[in-house]
Amino acid sequence: MAAWRRKGGLEAYYDRIVNGMLERGYDREFAEAIFAQIQGFGEYGFPESHAASFALLVYASAWLKRHEPVAFLVAMLNSQPMGFYSPSQLVQDARRHGVKVLPVDVTLSNWDSAVEGDSTRAPVRLGMSLVRGLKEEAAARIELARAVRPFVDVSDLARLAQLDRKDLQALAAADALRSLAGERRAALWQAVAAVPDRDLLRGATDDDATPVLAPMTEGQQIVSDYRAMGLTLGRHPLELPRPRLLVQRWLPAATLGGFRNGQLARACGIVTVRQRPGTAKGVMFVTLEDETGQVNVIIWPSLLEKQRREALGSSLLAVYGVWQREGEVRHLVAHRLVDVSPLLGALVTSTRNFH
Repeated sequence: MAAWRRKGGLEAYYDRIVNGMLERGYDREFAEAIFAQIQGFGEYGFPESHAASFALLVYASAWLKRHEPVAFLVAMLNSQPMGFYSPSQLVQDARRHGVKVLPVDVTLSNWDSAVEGDSTRAPVRLGMSLVRGLKEEAAARIELARAVRPFVDVSDLARLAQLDRKDLQALAAADALRSLAGERRAALWQAVAAVPDRDLLRGATDDDATPVLAPMTEGQQIVSDYRAMGLTLGRHPLELPRPRLLVQRWLPAATLGGFRNGQLARACGIVTVRQRPGTAKGVMFVTLEDETGQVNVIIWPSLLEKQRREALGSSLLAVYGVWQREGEVRHLVAHRLVDVSPLLGALVTSTRNFH
């Protein structure tokens, strides 16, 4: 009926509906009332039905997230790619709510993420599906080989699961070989040695010991995590530069939550979502993430026009504005934007843009 209305309304159906009811013995007054109800439903029926069905899904999701957070995280991770929230955001939020998350481990992880144990508070073991560059077929061979006997080392893994160098390097980069090879750099070294890429050397063995490699810094570990999986189980990237952010009075999201309505505020976070709905009259909605939570930012069209580069091109965005809150609804209305992406160094983040 909403589609009919878009083509000129329901008036063209008046005679067919009303006269059809009269022919079947209904009173004109009743027939007219029924037609009026149909017309009214055509005005709001789709939004109402859409809202009702969406509300049911939201309620069910919110209930699961509140009462079964472990199962909720696993289900969301195994349904990627989807929706607004990336695996990084889902994991960060779950950990802030007490869910323990364990890393990808080639000796334990399956393709999908899974609950490791029977308790409702059991930890979540990340799946190999999160490892960028690893094919599902390779993960299936790992699971099959692992069921026969445990892996001895990286070479044994490569041989039993028939992995090529690309597979091993993807696993090593994601730190998924730690239980077999130790620290990430040592694992990468062994991954290269385990599968010679030249036919002449394919049958040869390499007995050279892994050299002593300098350990990676915490920042390098985080950068490697994001590059290999798009998330980290280490500290949030903004925990490292937080002292520098505080010097500029760019406050954590959790601190802003206590601000009063109308208070001047500054925030800085990784841009995770940009939305510019066609029904918003040019307004852009941006979500910033830091180690304590998220900040929802409203950018009016006039500011967007002036600072389009900062709004659209920043990975790490600082916002000067006014805090607005009404009940539990809180957001920061932007007055000025600053691109501070260089503070992330080599870290590459992803943003979900919706128009």
